[in-house]
Amino acid sequence: MKRSFFILIIILSILSGCRKDDTPRTSGIDTIDNTLYGTGPYYANGFLFSQAKKVSTLDNMGYDILIYVNNDNPVWVRRLTLQADNFKPSFYKIGDYPDAASAVFAFNNLKSVGTYQWEDMADPINANQVWVYRTGSENYAKIRIINIKNEIRNDLPYGECTFEWFYQPDGSLIFPGK
Repeated sequence: MKRSFFILIIILSILSGCRKDDTPRTSGIDTIDNTLYGTGPYYANGFLFSQAKKVSTLDNMGYDILIYVNNDNPVWVRRLTLQADNFKPSFYKIGDYPDAASAVFAFNNLKSVGTYQWEDMADPINANQVWVYRTGSENYAKIRIINIKNEIRNDLPYGECTFEWFYQPDGSLIFPGK
């Protein structure tokens, strides 16, 4: 009897410790690139802040941001941009900073969203920039560009962006503290 009781307690302890938290994170460091996948239709991966993950451009839930390599004339001028999957201007650049420490300081001290003149895309993006992004549902994320890659791979323009982000899911203009 005692043995059955102890086995039951052990099983209950194991089961009670196996809860999964399904709440998406609201901040992090992630990387997106412009790699195309599939055999037709082709797709890329964007980033969705509300789910804190990369999502396919074919996904019905949509993405928030996508990296794009803009090949203006002359062709040797390639710049990277972030584009939004909504039909309104969604980006505002807080600033360009001379080094990572200055960009981190600006990012950490950005506590609220102001009244901005929003742009259609983040253009161009470079390391040590801080941007504010507005989703289609009027939620906001602050983004610090950590690193970019803008090169040719397999004879195609390749763009990659590593960024730190903080998302406020409640629709307010305040970024809660960490």
